[in-house]
Amino acid sequence: MVQKTTIHVIDDEPIILEVLGELLTSEGYEVEISSSGEEALDKYSTRSFGLVLLDLLMPGMDGIEVLKKIRKIEPHAVIIIITAYASVESAISAMKTGAFDYIQKPFKHDELLLTVKRAIEHKKLQEENIRLKDELGKKFSFENIIGKSTGMKSLFEVIKAAAPTRSTILIQGESGTGKELVSRAIHQNSNRANLPFIIVNSGSLPPDLLESHLFGHVKGAFTGAVSDKKGLFEAADKGTIFFDEVSSLNPETQAKLLRVMQDQEFMMLGGTKTIKVDVRLIAATNSDLEELIKQNKFRQDLFYRLNVIKIELPPLRERKEDIPILMKHFLDIYSKENKKEIEGITEDVTEILVNYDWPGNIRELENLIERAIVLTKSKLITRETLPPFLLSSHEDTQILSSPNNELNLKEYIQIQQKKAIISALKKTKGIQKNAARLLGVKPTTLNEMIKRLDIDISHLS
Repeated sequence: MVQKTTIHVIDDEPIILEVLGELLTSEGYEVEISSSGEEALDKYSTRSFGLVLLDLLMPGMDGIEVLKKIRKIEPHAVIIIITAYASVESAISAMKTGAFDYIQKPFKHDELLLTVKRAIEHKKLQEENIRLKDELGKKFSFENIIGKSTGMKSLFEVIKAAAPTRSTILIQGESGTGKELVSRAIHQNSNRANLPFIIVNSGSLPPDLLESHLFGHVKGAFTGAVSDKKGLFEAADKGTIFFDEVSSLNPETQAKLLRVMQDQEFMMLGGTKTIKVDVRLIAATNSDLEELIKQNKFRQDLFYRLNVIKIELPPLRERKEDIPILMKHFLDIYSKENKKEIEGITEDVTEILVNYDWPGNIRELENLIERAIVLTKSKLITRETLPPFLLSSHEDTQILSSPNNELNLKEYIQIQQKKAIISALKKTKGIQKNAARLLGVKPTTLNEMIKRLDIDISHLS
């Protein structure tokens, strides 16, 4: 049995209304009939119809006019035109106005039912797309950029003011502070929201391959270019392109990006034809671009083009009052995702998390809360679910901050050494050779110190 769908049949011929009513009802559909355009439109004041069978030639208000009025009332209505053979051109015109398909009189029952089935499948796909866009809008709404600190309140004002404009935006902040989330929220709250949002991971590809990805290439432009390929700029036309870690672009690509920003046009690799685009550009970096300019590693003129509106995301350690709110936010998300009823986080765990410096920022906090939810066997997040490094870091902090603690010089030095080594390993993503260079010691010496100080390095790679 076909799932019940209400179909609105609009036709001035009683015999057609009768035949279609019986045919569609026998297939499990609910049917509403109207014998004129005026009668049909009156019914839209109290209800809506996702699928419509509409006669093209009717006295009074004709089918084209009815179609236009229905689409104003219900923009996503799926409309099938019913037409006589002599009016096929008019039916095609109706499809340009927004009809899904047309069928000719006299119609075969099987043919009509097949067209109706396709229309219903189209309607379901349409509704799913609307639902996904709605979810996307909620996920990347300003409400999901969480924080009540003074810095975040100021940040919200800048983002809300910048989102509806065409201006280029530069987002600066450490890794894990939410640069991509902010860029998506800006796009989602602009007039380009329903158009492409393309992410360019600037440092993930070699320069020549990156340029091919950005601008596309023509057949024969290089070995392996067996056909023309559209680039990301062309794919992002009318939408937004987000350059993540723009500081990693090499000088040649920086120059080409500057030209695209100035002229809104480019040429494919190996091509001779100029392609014009309308693309809003958002760039992000965790580097100090002005310092890179002094080192001749970044173009000053490109920086000025990018730095129209600057958004600086504060690290989590500078907005500790936001940590409890973020904890609650991630607790709700991952409790639901893992189908666990977690009631909350204990006070001692909250204290540990608030006092931690969070070198990985919001991303690190999110991962830790997810981990705790997966590991907990109770309805609370307790100390037992925290990784060892976090507990030892908290104990070190307590020792140093306690006014009554008698701490000898040897213990103090060991604590400071441990903190310095952990910090260096985090900065170098756990690569001991690079951490040793940062600390000014030999790799073998660093390895011995890690063992002596009992430093857990499993979470630092």
